[in-house]
Amino acid sequence: MLNRSLVNHIENCLRKELYTKVDAINVKRVRGGDINDTYQLIANGKKYFLKINSSIKHPLMFVTEHKGLEILKKASNFSVPEVYFTGEHEKTCFLLMEWMDLSSKGDWQEFGVSLANLHQNKSEYFGLDHDNFIGSLPQTNKQTILWSEYYADQRILPLFKIAFDQGKFENSDEQHLMQFINRIDEIYPREKASLLHGDLWSGNADFCNGKPAVFDPAVYYGHREMDLAMTLLFGGFPSEMYQSYHETYPLERSWKERIEISQLYPLLVHAILFGESYASQVKRILKRF
Repeated sequence: MLNRSLVNHIENCLRKELYTKVDAINVKRVRGGDINDTYQLIANGKKYFLKINSSIKHPLMFVTEHKGLEILKKASNFSVPEVYFTGEHEKTCFLLMEWMDLSSKGDWQEFGVSLANLHQNKSEYFGLDHDNFIGSLPQTNKQTILWSEYYADQRILPLFKIAFDQGKFENSDEQHLMQFINRIDEIYPREKASLLHGDLWSGNADFCNGKPAVFDPAVYYGHREMDLAMTLLFGGFPSEMYQSYHETYPLERSWKERIEISQLYPLLVHAILFGESYASQVKRILKRF
């Protein structure tokens, strides 16, 4: 459970930031992912969602998550949780946001339309004006004009090096990787950079009061097939989501042939954080090149 000192600190933040009287806070631990500890707080009858982590290991993680949620809220018609405040207390960083009553039941056609509309927010550059995180890993977003340069230098190569140093890959895997890197430009169709959720798997998407909802983003401007490939990494979303997406913002006919190579980035993330089985998937994909 949360220590009393942190609870007291959050009570004070509620009073200061929301200008509200707080009689008492009830705390209950809830499920909320593999990276953070998550809790439901109830103060004055209102529910809040709290995430905490080490401020020593991840000092800016919740600050950049807040920025990402604000970007999504302004640029899309998804339901996105409101952030009340972030902060640090005794080596713990925290993020307090709106509690959303989530359900897996909803209109997946509407979800597909919402995702297509999000991706129609365009930029001349791939990347973002600040770095952020995917899971607990730093995600660099130095802006580039070419997707091939961005995908190689800001996504694949840095994470492959980390996993290589962890002993998850061998020299032959690095050779396969470089063969793939040299072909990125010819593999992907040329498009302007789209605003992406960045970590769009089923655990970060749901419905709130019947409206499509997203959270836990890792936003940047990238190739839109990255988000679609991520949705397919752990089982996929219902087929009507992809159909309505394609009807709203048509994909290149060959997009399904690029699903695996667009999954290399999240697979490398999982290889670093969670182990060998994901590294094996990366090896299998790279061998094709």
